[in-house]
Amino acid sequence: MSNVTFQINGRSAALVLAFVAGLHVGMPALAQARPVEKFEPAESLEGNYLAAVVAGSARDLGAASIYLREAIRNDPQNSELLERGFVAFLADGAMNETFRAAEKLIQRDATNGLAQLALGVRALKQKNYAAARTQLQRGGRGRSADITATLLAAWAYSGSGETNRAIDTLERLKGESTFDRFRDFHAGLILDIAGRRNEANRRLKAAYDAEKTNLRLVDLWARQQARTGDSEAALATLNDFERNVRPNHPVVRDAIAKIGSKEPLQRIVGNTQQGAAEVLYGLASAGILQGDEATALLYLRFAVYLDPGHDLAVLTLADILERAKQTEDAVQVYRRMPENSPLRPVADIQIGLGLEQLGKTEEAVKHLEGIIAARPDDIDATSALGNIYRSRKRFEEAAATYDKAVAKLGTPSRANWDLFYSRGIAYERIKKWPQAEADLRKALELMPEALGRERALVLNYLGYSLVDQNLKLEEALGMLRRAVELRPRDGYIIDSLGWAHYRLGRYDEAVTELEKAMELRPSDPVINDHLGDVYWKTGRYLEARYQWNYARDLGPEPEDLTRIQRKIDKGLEDPAPSASAAEPKKDGG
Repeated sequence: MSNVTFQINGRSAALVLAFVAGLHVGMPALAQARPVEKFEPAESLEGNYLAAVVAGSARDLGAASIYLREAIRNDPQNSELLERGFVAFLADGAMNETFRAAEKLIQRDATNGLAQLALGVRALKQKNYAAARTQLQRGGRGRSADITATLLAAWAYSGSGETNRAIDTLERLKGESTFDRFRDFHAGLILDIAGRRNEANRRLKAAYDAEKTNLRLVDLWARQQARTGDSEAALATLNDFERNVRPNHPVVRDAIAKIGSKEPLQRIVGNTQQGAAEVLYGLASAGILQGDEATALLYLRFAVYLDPGHDLAVLTLADILERAKQTEDAVQVYRRMPENSPLRPVADIQIGLGLEQLGKTEEAVKHLEGIIAARPDDIDATSALGNIYRSRKRFEEAAATYDKAVAKLGTPSRANWDLFYSRGIAYERIKKWPQAEADLRKALELMPEALGRERALVLNYLGYSLVDQNLKLEEALGMLRRAVELRPRDGYIIDSLGWAHYRLGRYDEAVTELEKAMELRPSDPVINDHLGDVYWKTGRYLEARYQWNYARDLGPEPEDLTRIQRKIDKGLEDPAPSASAAEPKKDGG
């Protein structure tokens, strides 16, 4: 459900951003957080506060939480410190401390909307529905506050058995199509719990018709159809999503399999706590679509607190933490995925990849091998193991592992393009070019046209490799030009195009493209090295040595460093480096 203005109003919004400032995609990766138990508080208030600020700026939520806890102990009357601590505790998932801080905050400022929301959520969890409604009513005003409080208050009425008042509360959400979808969706869930199935079906169908591309609405409406005895209609709903939106989604495949085996589909939401969690998950999802991952993180913490079995909330929370480079925390959240969830295989794979990111390669390999042994037909787990081998430049093992994954495929589908792309890279690195070329072309054949970014990466890798081997040069150049059209601001791909011109002896064109690439990626040693080579070929010897010196100082790979230093000392002797030297850039950087 999209197009909801999604932010926490007031002072709390700034604090959310202050402590979770680096959560958005595209921020530079920072050092991984150490386990929080390794952190020792400072002896002074100032020391703990400064340490918390540093930890927050480094996106280390656990450490920020620890230092702020100690700072608050040193100065319990400091309102600003308490508010910062409250936000940090919530972002870190320390719920008991979150609620204690919220209680203290509203004693000093009853208008603190986020603190009131926190206490309202706790009351919902405790089934104290009257108290929940009171807290939510005090939570401030504004568009985002109103929709959150209204939806949660409706569920509080549902928990008290006051279905009509719940529906009347939801009817306040009017005026926008997005509000209509939230209203119909939750009204349908509440009516279904109350046993008013005909009314529930009408409201849920309206929500589904308004947004047929939303996975949660598709899953829920199909379940409702199956539960009312119309399995054919349920299958049609699911198959339409598979065909037109997302093939092979595990939630959809699981529902299709259960209908095929006559296994009954259960409700997604069966009580008030699950319903309230669904509210918060839906709002968090809307926030993510609008780029507000910081606030989404807080809403997801509330959702998982209310319903630890909400598999999509668990998966989304872990994904946000992972992209925030909070890999240890992400792995722990993935481990909380319910065992019976269709998303459990996804979580298992992400645990393995997370362990690899933490430098625990052997543990990651052992973990994925265990998954494969338990689920021999799990193509994704086998492919993930291949990816780990490839990331560690163990290309022979990677290729052999990808071979096993491909052997399990049967007839490849659109969803399998990335497996052929990955195997093609592994084959290219172990000098099995015919197999590599076949796989890379297969990836292009299978890939949906809509995947522009991904298509550009495959075209880049294939085109660069062909040029490097002096094969099918005009076709390769066309591939690289198409890749640049698809990603005109990607310095790595523009570098490939420039390098192709260089290998073809078109030095003026090479200069033009490589200067563009350098402007986009000024700190990349490979691009600066390439530009130095082109300058040398055009007689710009001083500029060439400047670029090589710069490339040397940017920390190139050891084998590249030796070659660059030789060029600084003696000038350009070799016509070009090997393709393997630039492989990370061919692979999309």
